[in-house]
Amino acid sequence: MSQSQITGAQVRHFPVAAAQAGRVTQALMAMMLGLFVVGVVGFSHIDVVHNAAHDVRHSNAFPCH
Repeated sequence: MSQSQITGAQVRHFPVAAAQAGRVTQALMAMMLGLFVVGVVGFSHIDVVHNAAHDVRHSNAFPCH
């Protein structure tokens, strides 16, 4: 479909609730990723994985000890 064939009836507007649900989903996914990094990678018994996470924290000037 070209731009000239698109009419105003084809434009859909999402309600505000849908936009807020998207923000909540993104926030929850970010929190889950953070918990994964801290919980799994940060406390890993595999030295290479733990040291990599430790070095990244230091390179970002994030105090970890």
